[in-house]
Amino acid sequence: MAADFALYGYFRSSAAFRARIALNLKGIKPELRFIHLIKDGGQQHTADYKALNPQQLIPALVHDGHTITQSLAIIEYLDEIVAEPPLLPKDPIGRARCRELAYAIACDIHPVNNLRVAQYLKSDLGAQDDQVAGWQRHWIEVGFGALETMLAAPSLTGKFCHGDTPTLADICLIPQVFNARRVKLDIATWPTIARIEAHAMTHPAFDAAQPKNQPDAE
Repeated sequence: MAADFALYGYFRSSAAFRARIALNLKGIKPELRFIHLIKDGGQQHTADYKALNPQQLIPALVHDGHTITQSLAIIEYLDEIVAEPPLLPKDPIGRARCRELAYAIACDIHPVNNLRVAQYLKSDLGAQDDQVAGWQRHWIEVGFGALETMLAAPSLTGKFCHGDTPTLADICLIPQVFNARRVKLDIATWPTIARIEAHAMTHPAFDAAQPKNQPDAE
């Protein structure tokens, strides 16, 4: 399954990383269209891409003539059109828990640490590179501290965030771990997160989605 899917992304984007994992898990190989977030002042700001995604963010998935933006929307869309493997548990409490974990990352940790925030901190507020990195470390540490408690306590945590198969929660967690390493955080500080990441990276869908394995990797 591939011909009618196109994914706009950038190798280092954690949101695009999430979409790649989900596509891999579903066995979908889309046409890849690369949007470099730095070159040319940011290719996401071109008129053509802005027409596709007014937010000027990635990823964007095009399927059967429809464009879907926002990584979580893309992931849940894929889960609805391709039944196996499911990315959310069948029981309501399990589904809520996976969403809770995923949203803690995608809605609370990631947005304050993404590229456009870093650029604003530097260009408009005069922050230096080390200050921006300190900002990013702070918010990841706050978020991961809470996530570690959420994952370490419940008996529902297995090899992955929820049980022994990948879910939406893992799809969000693993790219954020990569971001944490980029700003020199020691993942061993959060042993449950570290354990889940180590196991996830043995799964082909997660490994193939790594930034270093993308055609546009620098």
